[in-house]
Parts: sequence; structure tokens; C-alpha cells
Amino acid sequence: MPIARQRVENGGFVLFLALASLGLLWIVTPYLGALFWALLAALLFQPLFQILLERWPDRRNMAAALTLLIITVAVVIPALIIASLVVDQAAGVYEQMRSGQINFASYFQQVRDALPLRLRRMLDTSGFGSFEMAQARISQAVSNSVSMIARQALSIGANAAAFLLAFAVGLYVTFFLLRDGDRLGPTIVRALPLNPSIADRLAEKFCAVVRATLKGSGLVALAQGALGAVTFWIVGLPAALLWGMLMAIAALLPAIGPAIIWAPVAVYLFATGAIWQAVVVIASGVVVIGLADNLLRPMLVGRDAGIPDWLVLVTTLGGIEIAGLTGIVVGPMAGALFVTGWQIMTEQRARKQEALADPVPGTSAIP
Repeated sequence: MPIARQRVENGGFVLFLALASLGLLWIVTPYLGALFWALLAALLFQPLFQILLERWPDRRNMAAALTLLIITVAVVIPALIIASLVVDQAAGVYEQMRSGQINFASYFQQVRDALPLRLRRMLDTSGFGSFEMAQARISQAVSNSVSMIARQALSIGANAAAFLLAFAVGLYVTFFLLRDGDRLGPTIVRALPLNPSIADRLAEKFCAVVRATLKGSGLVALAQGALGAVTFWIVGLPAALLWGMLMAIAALLPAIGPAIIWAPVAVYLFATGAIWQAVVVIASGVVVIGLADNLLRPMLVGRDAGIPDWLVLVTTLGGIEIAGLTGIVVGPMAGALFVTGWQIMTEQRARKQEALADPVPGTSAIP
């Protein structure tokens, strides 16, 4: 077969694969979120499936079904219960904001009035704008956060049938990914148009980041959010579960963490004369919530992600902005694959330079 014809046929086949892949992606777009979380669940619970499979080596269907049952009972049902409670509290806070019962601007005004006169003058005359401008921006940000949760809740309620269908699709796909994942994964990696060593390394990085984000950062964030919710409940703050959930989301962000939630609360409590409540919030934030991060994160996360904290922060924020809660995983995953790809490129260039600098004896370095 002529070389030109072979190239045309190969190019046509590659074009066909690209169009077929784009067509499939377009068809499954309504369920991309469900498919993505099914993949994450299968990756995270694959070790549990393997343990059950060792007990029943000839019953892969039963091992996968039991794993899915454990996921449903231990993760899905509690998550749905907590989500419904958070949604109820967010909707209640949203209605109180609309009716004027909750006014974040007045809360910030109370904090300002409680500050010493010199500090108030410094804030008002600072180069960062007036305190009223900062007050308006921070109030708007907090209001938008609560409003977003409330709108998402109303959206899910209005599209309950679509949500249930996507949820069922996710569970269904999770079963097959659990059952066949240990064979399907290597097949996909071998089919990638990459050098086998590079494809294996990228696949390992993908799995490591997913597990580090879900198993480590996710559990640490949930623990800190739960501790924050309990703390707010003890001091008598309304919608404690809602603020605990916001604290859990903030705990996913390096260099920011849950302090972005509990520190302003403590300042407000001090400013309004609730001294012991403010002391409890600060003590819990510094000692209990901070200790949970220092103890749990090294054990659960370690350095599996292998990317710097500043990149985790930027990619997590960008991922949440683009893909919602799914972006919590998608963002760091994109950052990790980016770093790994450039590391591989750098290593390959270094090996080529070494080969040119130290040619094989008996040969010339000059072609």
C-alpha cells in the first residue's frame, strides 16, 4: 500500500475517532456530573471491592453490589440527609434576608461602632476605600453565598425528576465501574495515544489526586465543618449547620481555610458584647478545628497530590466557579496533570541532552 494512501487512511480514522468521541460527549452531556461522580466513587471504593472480591472470588456481581450498598448506606443517605437540612436552613436564611430580618450591613456597622475611634479613623481614611464600601462588598459576598445555596436548592426541587434520574444513572454506572474497573482502567490507558510509560504515570497521578482530594481533603473538610457547626450551635448562632457547611467548603482552600468563617463570627460576637461566646468560637477555631487539620491531613492526604498549595487554591476556586462542587476535584486534578505533564517533558529533554553530551563510545556526537 502506498505510504501516502496509508497516511490518508490513518488520518481519516483519527478524524473519525475524534468526531465519534465528541458526539458521545455531546450525547452524555446532561449526565456528565453523574458519570464523573460515579468514576470518583469507583476509584475511591475500589480497595473495598477488592477485599470483598477476595472473600467471594467467583462472585464479582455480588461483591460490586455489596460495595454499592455500603456506599449508599454510609455515604449517600447521610449526605442526602445533611444536604436537605442545609437546604432548609439556607432557604430560611434567604427568606429572612429578603424580609429584612437579617441585614449583614447592620451587623458590620455594629462591628465598626464597637472599634476604637483611632482604628475607625484608620479604616475610613485608608487607601483601600471607605469602610462603607468594604462593608457593602463583604455583605454582598455573604449574601450571594447564601442566596446561591438557596437558588440551587430551589433548582433541585423544581427539577426533582431530572435529579433522581441522574442520581440513578450515577449509581448504575458506579456498579459496573466497580465490577470491571480493575480491567477497564488498564485497557483505557493502553488505548491512549501516548507512550506507555507516560500514560501509566498520568493515570497514576490522576488516581492519586482523586483519592487525596476525596479521601483526605474531603474528610478533613467535613470534620472541620462538623466541628464548626457544633461550635456555632453551642454559642447559639442561627443556621449553625449552614455555616458549618460553608466552613467545610472553605476548609478545602489552602491558606484560607475555615478561619474565613469563624474569625468574622468571633469579631462580631466580641463587638456585640457576647464575650464568652466569642472566646468559645476562637478557642474552638484555633485549638479544636485547627488541630483536626494538623492531625488528619498528614494521615489522610500526605503528599499524594504532589502540587503546591497555591496551585491547589487557584485551581479549586476556578473549578468551583466553572463546575460547581464538582470543581473541587476537577480543579486540583487539572493542576496536577498540568504539573505532571511538564515534569515529564522536562525529564525527556534532560535525557536527550545527556545523550547528546555523552554519546555512545565509538560514535560521534555530531550527526
